[in-house]
Amino acid sequence: MDRQHSAPIILTADGRSVALEPVPQQGIEATLMEAEIQALVHLHPAALPIAEIDPMFVGAVAVCREMQLGKAGRVDNFLVTPSGLPVLVECKLWRNPEARREVVGQILDYAKVLSRWSFSDLQREVGSRTGLGPNALLELVRAADPNVGEIQFTDAVTANLRRGRFLLLILGDGVREDVEAIASYLQAHAGLHFTFGLVEFPIYRLPSGERLVAPRVVTRTTSIVRNVVTAPEGYIVQEPSEAAAEADADADPDRAAQAATHQAFWKEFLDHHLHLDDRTQDIPKPARQGYLAFMLPAPQGSSWLAVYRDLHKGEVGVFLSASQNSPGESAMNAILADWNIIGPSLNGTARLTEDRYNRKRIIDSKTVGNLKDPAVRKEAFDWLAERVNTFVNVLRPRVRDAVADQSVPRD
Repeated sequence: MDRQHSAPIILTADGRSVALEPVPQQGIEATLMEAEIQALVHLHPAALPIAEIDPMFVGAVAVCREMQLGKAGRVDNFLVTPSGLPVLVECKLWRNPEARREVVGQILDYAKVLSRWSFSDLQREVGSRTGLGPNALLELVRAADPNVGEIQFTDAVTANLRRGRFLLLILGDGVREDVEAIASYLQAHAGLHFTFGLVEFPIYRLPSGERLVAPRVVTRTTSIVRNVVTAPEGYIVQEPSEAAAEADADADPDRAAQAATHQAFWKEFLDHHLHLDDRTQDIPKPARQGYLAFMLPAPQGSSWLAVYRDLHKGEVGVFLSASQNSPGESAMNAILADWNIIGPSLNGTARLTEDRYNRKRIIDSKTVGNLKDPAVRKEAFDWLAERVNTFVNVLRPRVRDAVADQSVPRD
């Protein structure tokens, strides 16, 4: 059954309603639309609904357009997060079933080529494409986040290139009944480690002659083995309600100020309060959202501890989460099966709840009050530091062991 969306309607000041007409998808006008979408993504990367697809890629910085990826061709848009995660975007209008498969194959080819690159290869190509010289990549990222360290950024990008840890986005005008067919096609590429998203970018003509671009995610989600194929009304990282709202913080002064407040809060927590017994646990950088993600040892970054604060509720907390239909979720389910043993190990205050997709999760939270008050904030930090340390000590080895058990061949 086709999944259709209603066209936007403008309500005029005199009470009339005007239904907007979609821009034709054929001929030279369609080609121009693809170019317009590409330019829009580069100028306003916050227009991409990345937070709903994979929050790890939130805050991606637009680097360049039409970047050459060897013989595979030129990717429409290349972005990278300050944490070193690459994002590839291909802007295509769905003219026929063949075009749909071709563009999916094309972006997969881009990913394969990029996964063979070194940091120097990427740096050289970005410098050439932008005309900004060999340090262009780092300079562009630092323009968005001045706190990015050169060594840490270089190491992170290098590691993600080697793993193929990318976000691949295809922006189309009507991704509907063919999602399942695309998912079947991706099944053959199960060895690649990436997040794949399909986003509709329908364009409507306003009465003034201007155009309205209305990004929206696909309403049906399909999960591919060893890939996370996301049409974001489904499988997303579980985070507190305010976190997703920070996706486009830099596009709005008020949100930018809020993002800076988040970052200062987490920097204070990480620098002066958090001490982990497990020295193998990676520590995230201070985030510009309402949460931190402590990644756990599951393939494809599919398991993590979400550490959050909610200013409105005066609440802080931590919970175990995982990508749906992933090794991390399987590990989480194995841990949940031993809740009678694990619960007491978490000192008895953690509890089981259900997330928005009716999955059980382990969570602990505390309402402390006004987090702007220094005394309250210290109380929150002390509690949160102990909880994070305990959750890491108890859950990290269990995730590791559960993942290892999954990889053991069974007779």
